[in-house]
Amino acid sequence: MSRGLGKDVLLSVGIDIGTSTTQVIFSHLTIQDMSSGFSVPRFEIVDKQIVYKSGIHTTPLLSPTRIDMAAVRGIVAGEYAKAGVDRTTIGTGAVVITGETARKENANEVVHYLSDFAGDFVVAAAGPELESLIAGRGAGADTYAKEHSTTVANYDVGGGTSNLAMFDRGRLVAATCLDIGGRLIRVDGGQITYVAPKIQELADSEGIRVRAGDRADIPTLKRVCQAMTRMLEMSLGLTPKSAFFPRIRTEQDKDIVLPGVPAFISFSGGVADHIYGSPDDSDPFRYGDIGVLLGQAIRESAALKLITRITPNETIRATVVGAGTHIAEISGSTIEYDESLLPLKNVPILKLNPADEASPTAMRQAIREKLEWFRLDGELQLVAIAFQGPRSPSFKQVGQLAQSIMEGAAELLAEGFPLVVISENDLAKVLGQAIRAALPGQRGFVCIDAVGVDSGDYVDIGTPTAKGRVLPVVVKTLLFR
Repeated sequence: MSRGLGKDVLLSVGIDIGTSTTQVIFSHLTIQDMSSGFSVPRFEIVDKQIVYKSGIHTTPLLSPTRIDMAAVRGIVAGEYAKAGVDRTTIGTGAVVITGETARKENANEVVHYLSDFAGDFVVAAAGPELESLIAGRGAGADTYAKEHSTTVANYDVGGGTSNLAMFDRGRLVAATCLDIGGRLIRVDGGQITYVAPKIQELADSEGIRVRAGDRADIPTLKRVCQAMTRMLEMSLGLTPKSAFFPRIRTEQDKDIVLPGVPAFISFSGGVADHIYGSPDDSDPFRYGDIGVLLGQAIRESAALKLITRITPNETIRATVVGAGTHIAEISGSTIEYDESLLPLKNVPILKLNPADEASPTAMRQAIREKLEWFRLDGELQLVAIAFQGPRSPSFKQVGQLAQSIMEGAAELLAEGFPLVVISENDLAKVLGQAIRAALPGQRGFVCIDAVGVDSGDYVDIGTPTAKGRVLPVVVKTLLFR
């Protein structure tokens, strides 16, 4: 039963700049207090409705190594105009740069430029595991796994990469990315015009000759696509991993080990329609690449047929839908903050482990030591201090916790940075009040809870909604390869 406080609606944008395509969507995220009248407020996102989908644009490039930033901005600006959206009305969302596009020389510059252009609280995000999670959620694999109490793997097979996310009852349990995609061999006028270096290596390892300048021989390219498909099979634990498999991982130093073979599998991404079967399959090179042939090879894989195949909610739009509707979280309602500090963007996480939280002394010392990790050219930067926190703390514990945090972060405060504190357990209101009472002068701070983060994450904290009771929060990894 709701408190009757009504609902708040955030306008969210998702922008996906992929290897082959660029897309934009706008969504309404509805936030409601789901608590009873006899407990603390508990806000949740209760509805996600897509209100506008852009056309599917070819990602513009200036050269093989640079994105055409002005042209991408033109695409995005045009879609804002078509949707009738003013960027100042955007409450949350994400700009994600995926696949081979994330490896372009100016990828970092482009995605941050677009996030600032798109709205005051829009995440700039990239990174293989985040891409996998976003696409899996956009495809609906997490929801299916939760609703059916099962395990689902989603493979988002795009132009430059294939992103795997496995969900167990709705929870992400594994993610990885392989350099497998439909645009990694390009064809024009019956001739091969480009072969990605890793695919060249893969083909050579299989004894298959494929070179730029060769005739686009369909049987030969089918053999290459079958070799690419075997890499997908290996990542799912369906076949033993070959000596070449580590080379095809996008992050070669991070192996993927699933907790078990998933019960179900879905496919999204630009190649997915050809996995499920498309009327366009009759022309294998209709897109100027091997996407159709790769889809067919995945569809015909005997190993992949061992996993029950389900149809995703989205195929080619899975990543942009995930970015626009699934990236935001809602902070706990028992929060304390100074609104003048918001929004905060791209704040790195200083995460304390259980041993760091064992005593006030241990916490104070751990914060001091870990702050040293965040020096850039010898100077500190703003960080968010994150920890689990006690479940039902006493008044004394809260006071000690506040004192330990402030003493540990003394150098940060001395540099003029605000204090940003994130607790997983529900104690931010009382902890924030203790911090406010102890902070010298009118120093600003933000203290939120009910948000799980880890070392290596970054956090964006948006402006208040639901009459100031809620802050939209996005946790992500910024990683450009």
